[in-house]
Amino acid sequence: MLLRKGEVDTEHQGLGCTPQAAAKADSAPPVTIKRHWEDTMRNRMHCFALACFALAGVMALSVATAATAWAQKAGGILKIQHMDTPPSASIHEEATVSTAVPFMSVFNNLVMFDQNVGKNSFESIVPDLATSWSWSGDGTKLAFKLRQGVKWHDGKPFTAKDVQCTFEMLLGTDKLRRNPRQAWYGNVEKVTADGEFDATFHLKAPQPSLLALLSSGYTPIYSCHVPVADMRRHPIGTGPFKFVEFKMKESIKLAKNPDYWKPGRPYLDGIEFTIIPDRSTRMLSFVAGKFDMTFPTDVTVPLLKNLKKDAPQAQCTMRATGVATNLIVNRDLPPFDNPKIRRAMALTLDRQEFITILSEGESTMGGAMLAPPDGVWGLPPERLKTIIGYGDVEKSREEGRALMREAGYGPDKRMKLKVSTRNIATFRDPATILLDHLRHIYIDSELEIIDTAVYYNRVFKKDYAVALNLSGSAVDDPDVTFFEGYACGSLRNYNNYCDPEMTKLFEAQSREVDQKKRIQMVWDIDAKLQEDIARPIISNGRAAGCWQPYVKNVTIHTNSIYNGWRFEDVWLDR
Repeated sequence: MLLRKGEVDTEHQGLGCTPQAAAKADSAPPVTIKRHWEDTMRNRMHCFALACFALAGVMALSVATAATAWAQKAGGILKIQHMDTPPSASIHEEATVSTAVPFMSVFNNLVMFDQNVGKNSFESIVPDLATSWSWSGDGTKLAFKLRQGVKWHDGKPFTAKDVQCTFEMLLGTDKLRRNPRQAWYGNVEKVTADGEFDATFHLKAPQPSLLALLSSGYTPIYSCHVPVADMRRHPIGTGPFKFVEFKMKESIKLAKNPDYWKPGRPYLDGIEFTIIPDRSTRMLSFVAGKFDMTFPTDVTVPLLKNLKKDAPQAQCTMRATGVATNLIVNRDLPPFDNPKIRRAMALTLDRQEFITILSEGESTMGGAMLAPPDGVWGLPPERLKTIIGYGDVEKSREEGRALMREAGYGPDKRMKLKVSTRNIATFRDPATILLDHLRHIYIDSELEIIDTAVYYNRVFKKDYAVALNLSGSAVDDPDVTFFEGYACGSLRNYNNYCDPEMTKLFEAQSREVDQKKRIQMVWDIDAKLQEDIARPIISNGRAAGCWQPYVKNVTIHTNSIYNGWRFEDVWLDR
């Protein structure tokens, strides 16, 4: 039996029959394949009934509908701040929101998270370059019907071969300069082009989460005919905006794609990102009205309070980012190959102090998965309290000092250390707190501040000793977090944690279609990762993005900072 999901009903969105309204996407947990299909059909029938009822009052609604449509104005350049220079424009080769935000709108995915729904979930997945998709009965084949008439920005036609080329590139070992998310697709055996507009994913075992992974802003479709090297500085996509210019340390400019396959989109004539390294300067320039939007993860809890006083008209969304502040330690580099030292470093962390100082108490403690209530899979608070380092700080630090003495350090023989971090405020600020915490276990440290492009090159290559890092999960799903951050050999497993038995557990939870069973498996895995000091998690972050009131139809996703930057529905009321 095939389990099908077709195109989104856009005709009746004004009647409350959007996928998000029908399925209550903001609160819906991930679902099994069967339930996903059944719920979709049930919701469509409900929406159809509502639409029929609404036709009786069509004359009354027509005036309001026309007014809404005509209110959207075409034209204008959206001016957005950027915090630093992206390493490149090639989304598939980078692992930072600095690349995802400015370049997601150049591309399309097969499917995507609805850009107008605040919380990513299975129920908010909508068609993009695919018009429909279907699972085989055994859950090992995912087939897509593709949109016809789509053109790349250079005029060449989009076909199923482009889908095949994209995933051959991601599944391969030598086609990308680096492949940060190759671990996402370890269960994909191959992707075939079964016709000009038909593509099928062949899986080694069932993987219900695959559709969510394909919906991320990190999963655009690349063309067969454009070399990957060209995508780094002059990307060509099928998206609503075409690449114009990328000046290092200055700006990124995009222009409206006049041949975009969605009629009437985008509304904007273009988008300009201006790179301003200093956050204080960014905030002052936004308040002064020189920019339409802040960088969407730039505004901290304290800064939001100030901004609201100085620019009370600003529209802002404070939300969980899906990004965890964490400590990474190169466990292959002496003396950090000694597990006693790594454990001591985890024990000295005062997580509540980080949260109080940086977010005035609004960030949350958690494990590898995004903590509830923002996340679906995170460890519950009562279980988190039982894990190493999450209890009495002074007691933990005394245990840490004892471990350091066993390793040969003490008050008269203190370790000297450079702590590396990225040269943006969201990394530097917690790194400064970390230096003070390390002092409690006989480690005297100083910061090594590294520009973004160099920082990621170094952590990918394990060319560091200790670093204060931020790791974001593009999708709130264990298949993203576990395989990308903790699986043996993953490029983003920055500290080379490797336990083959844990990898088997990652694979087992990925295959599990029963939600209750899977979440228990995920909690057990997460707790074990924390006990193993795999990558000590300090906190789950919160941040705001702000925009001027004349910028319309902005939706900032509340559980990921990587998936909501298509900008095709945004317009300027001025």
